[in-house]
Amino acid sequence: MPARRVVNLALSLLILGHLAAGRAAAQSTLDLSWVFGEDSWLYSDEPLLSGLKPQELVEGWKYSAGAEFRHRYMDERNRLRPLGETARDTYHLYRFAPWVELKHELVTLYVQGIDAENFEERLPPVAIDVNRTDLLQYYFDLNLLDLEEGGQLRLKGGRQFLLYGSQHLVSPLAWANTYRNFEGLKLSYTDEFWSIDGFVVKPVNGAASFLQFHPYSRDEWDSSQTFSGVYATYKTLPHSTLDVYWLWLSEQNDLPTRLEGNRHTIGARLAGKQPFFSEDASLQGVQLTWDLEGAYQFGRDRVFSGTKLDVSAGFVSLLGGFEFTELPWTPSLGGIFYWGSGDHDPTDGTNGTFTTLFPLGHAYWGQLDNFSGANLQDFGVQATVKPAKRLALNAQYHFFNKDQATDAIWNIAGAPLGNLVTPETDLGQELDLVATLQFNKNLQVQAGYFWFWYGEAVSRNAGIAPRKDAQQFYLMTTWLF
Repeated sequence: MPARRVVNLALSLLILGHLAAGRAAAQSTLDLSWVFGEDSWLYSDEPLLSGLKPQELVEGWKYSAGAEFRHRYMDERNRLRPLGETARDTYHLYRFAPWVELKHELVTLYVQGIDAENFEERLPPVAIDVNRTDLLQYYFDLNLLDLEEGGQLRLKGGRQFLLYGSQHLVSPLAWANTYRNFEGLKLSYTDEFWSIDGFVVKPVNGAASFLQFHPYSRDEWDSSQTFSGVYATYKTLPHSTLDVYWLWLSEQNDLPTRLEGNRHTIGARLAGKQPFFSEDASLQGVQLTWDLEGAYQFGRDRVFSGTKLDVSAGFVSLLGGFEFTELPWTPSLGGIFYWGSGDHDPTDGTNGTFTTLFPLGHAYWGQLDNFSGANLQDFGVQATVKPAKRLALNAQYHFFNKDQATDAIWNIAGAPLGNLVTPETDLGQELDLVATLQFNKNLQVQAGYFWFWYGEAVSRNAGIAPRKDAQQFYLMTTWLF
């Protein structure tokens, strides 16, 4: 990134900070209530349709109803889109997701619909953008057994979301316009020490399955693919939680350019925070935070190739930093490291490319969404400040490289992009700036601007059309009611 750009961005942020600090008039954070008045409904946590949450239907049964509405304006230039297009595109995304819930002491019944669409887009829509008038979730959640000291055993069946840990591997992908959903069974055990889920599901919509993009017809599960596993969380470690898991993705189809076979993922995650120093020498208001996760994959499958290979792959992710809770604007500073293995020798009969399963890539591998976590190295820094009670500003800077020059560039959809083998490994650098204004727990406005400066692995890749550096802006409003 040219030094002049860094200086200009730093000066802009510094000027904005001084303006906000002046408005704060010696307060630790800026009070935004003057914009609409302290009694404005914008600052109330009371839902707009509070009369529907929850209400008694008949004895023993209560019902709740509500919805989510989200609109996002997008302006992107030269991004590595999953379909390979270049140039600039501006468009709008909206989704409307109403829901109703019936709740009893023994069982919960839940149904949620979705209507998601894009408009004014010149390029073809991708699978995570459009799903018109469909069922997003419908499930029962049955209390099978109450155990001593608050323990419980529950069974959840039907169409549902899955979310585990840091969402590196399993996420409902809320950033996508359509979410990501699955259909099947999940058995959950909880007590004072453990939360353990075992599940067997099938992917449903286009955000979950390569084969299930039905934007204008009824969603059905992908019968060729089964996703199962066990995810356990130990909750009572000092200052942290420990996750351990086994995930199994099985795919059986006759398409030589798609995933087929069996891939197992075993891994662990340790995440938490604690005071930087011990109690007798503590530095008031300084918290050390960490999120360390790693996994190994094995099995036998093919991924966008004609031959099944033995699998030996893995990933490591580390997010760490400091939170300064006693300083004005409560700043936090942190580092980012991610490694997702690539295949160092395509001729040795072993596939070393890590498969990211069903991730929330937007949160980790650059918010412009150029890459998945396969064959990827990411070194970065991030900072967050809160100049107002309801306003957060976040900045991230990433340095991306291919892990193995002999492996492909893998796009955000998990597909190889351009020529599979290039001698260069420098993918480029990305700067992300995001501002989030949380008026109340039901209304949020967020804006982001991202820059990507492509490295030689992209600019010299003959399979990727020559392109200038990328930019993206979005403005998003999310309203729950």
